[in-house]
Amino acid sequence: MKFANRYKGQKGENLAKDYLKSKKYKILEQNYSNFCGEIDIIALINERVVFIEVKKRDDLRFGRPCEAVDKFKQQKIKKTAMVYLKQHKKLDCQIRFDVVEIFGDEINHFINAF
Repeated sequence: MKFANRYKGQKGENLAKDYLKSKKYKILEQNYSNFCGEIDIIALINERVVFIEVKKRDDLRFGRPCEAVDKFKQQKIKKTAMVYLKQHKKLDCQIRFDVVEIFGDEINHFINAF
């Protein structure tokens, strides 16, 4: 089951990456991790660093994919992003946090989600 979830997550991230590239985002990192956590995609658009959480679901029995990015998950992503910014000496750049949800063939991009 764990392998299946990882495969599904990787497939979702690749779909999101292709979608973002089509919107002129430059992908800086995929599956970036540090001691605080993991960020699915880190991209650059209009000189802004964007930290993107990708959620893919095949059905809605547990709600929409974006609903899985709760306050706890948001805090973890923010802490992980801060470490990234320090490591890459980008503390003075503009940032934002997005969510890309994938449900079937539908891709929804929530800009500045949190």
